[in-house]
Amino acid sequence: MLVREAKLKNGTKEQYLALDDAVRTAQFIRNKAIRYWMDNRGVSKADLYSLCKNLAAKFPFAKKLNSAARQASAERAWASISNFYSRCKKGDKKKGYPQFKKHGRSVEYKVSGWKLAQDCESINFTDGFDIGTLSLYCNKATRIDLHTLKINRVRVVRRADGYYAQFCFDADRKESGEYTGNVVGLDLGLKYFTKDQNDNAVIYPQFLRKSERRLKKAQRRLSKKFVKGAKPQSNNYHKARERLGRVHLKTSRQRKDWAIKLARCVVHFNDVIVYEDLKIANMVKNHRLAKSIQDASWYQFTQWLDYYGRIWDKAVVAVSPHYTSQDCSNCGWRVKKSLSTRTHSCPSCSIEICRDRNAAINILKKGMGILGIEWQNSTFGQKGSASQEGKPGEKTASIAEGKPSTVSGFL
Repeated sequence: MLVREAKLKNGTKEQYLALDDAVRTAQFIRNKAIRYWMDNRGVSKADLYSLCKNLAAKFPFAKKLNSAARQASAERAWASISNFYSRCKKGDKKKGYPQFKKHGRSVEYKVSGWKLAQDCESINFTDGFDIGTLSLYCNKATRIDLHTLKINRVRVVRRADGYYAQFCFDADRKESGEYTGNVVGLDLGLKYFTKDQNDNAVIYPQFLRKSERRLKKAQRRLSKKFVKGAKPQSNNYHKARERLGRVHLKTSRQRKDWAIKLARCVVHFNDVIVYEDLKIANMVKNHRLAKSIQDASWYQFTQWLDYYGRIWDKAVVAVSPHYTSQDCSNCGWRVKKSLSTRTHSCPSCSIEICRDRNAAINILKKGMGILGIEWQNSTFGQKGSASQEGKPGEKTASIAEGKPSTVSGFL
């Protein structure tokens, strides 16, 4: 599925209030479906569809919402229920019991309830809320897809800076990548965002740290506008709340833009990318480093690595991070060290290199082992080569001096 986004503009205050009513109604339908599942054992997806029909007959505001949009809200509830069942079957520690939504921010329409203009510059919502026509502001790629691809669903999302329409297409994005024959192992960290086996480092801009001053200022102004039990939530309070939300939104967009551009660059110039699969939920329990870890957003970066790897048909491998910093990349001797120790000194082979570079080499070795290729490091003057024997008709890969010479068949 391919998703394109456009901003809804040139609307009146009444139109935006009607959008808010549609969002709240979708939240109401979902919460009612969750409650119906809690009170009745053995509820199926079809039963939730029938519940939508009953709610529309009982509540006039629920009838205003398009019938397909009501079903989409029920599908959201069923998705959380089915995910809960699957986690229970797997025996996960955190089951994720379905919860009610207090602050809904989106409503989803299927093939009805909306109509796109022929020039794809505006959209008209035709359900009972009388939202009317809103202009679409988007880039050239989105407008081309709106003209050429079939739209399956339209999702309206409310953010701090306005309303957005997300168009869902039944299409997979595929592009022809340029194969360079390079491999890279990435060690994720805080001092250096990434460092590879060749000692190439990337420093993270720390967007949250740079915006902390503006965040604190906006938060102080917000706290002065409302005191529980003493001051009501006035219009000035909501204006201050929206200003604070826009500061947070800018920070999150900066972080996302950084992750997309870096991941795209890494996948473009390498055929095999290996990174460490960090358990971030466990790492943020260290409250001294939690803010820096969340600001770095390693998970978002690795998700975009996987995404671009699928688009360009390149190998992106996640490996376990266990002992990648402790084991010597030259001889395999395990040297225990604390986080403050930034240099790897091996007493067995007398090698001294950067701790992160040592980890990157170990990560690359693990990833190449998963792909079935023996990779030998030549950083310390040891000539190494590796090869993979393929079946008849398949491409083979050879690696010399730590780099592949041809495009490998596992890509």
